[in-house]
Amino acid sequence: MKATEFAAVSAVLQTYFDGLHHSDTTRLRTVFHSDAIYACATEGALLKLSMPEYFPIVDKRPSPASRNDARTDRILEIQFAGPVTAFARVECSIAPKSFVDFLTLIKLDRRWQIISKVFHFEIGRETNA
Repeated sequence: MKATEFAAVSAVLQTYFDGLHHSDTTRLRTVFHSDAIYACATEGALLKLSMPEYFPIVDKRPSPASRNDARTDRILEIQFAGPVTAFARVECSIAPKSFVDFLTLIKLDRRWQIISKVFHFEIGRETNA
């Protein structure tokens, strides 16, 4: 895959990290496709949200930035299945939880967007310690 595509996906992921760290759904709306899904089964049951269900949760929580929490976000891998499909495995934390996110991205209208976020979390573990 071209270096420009890798850079474009990396930029989307950085905006994603910034949006989470600042609890900024304006930023998050720029990187998530409007039909994206959010899913987790860490607690033994499926949690599946649409973006209209997910964004109000983000809006209500205190941001890690407002608590002066250290950023732990990092990109672990990016893979391309073709010119318009990518996968990213990333880590981040929103205290007291540490997350591993599997993000699937698609390229539509010449821009990369997250179409699915499937994640696992642990409580009290630093992601890149």
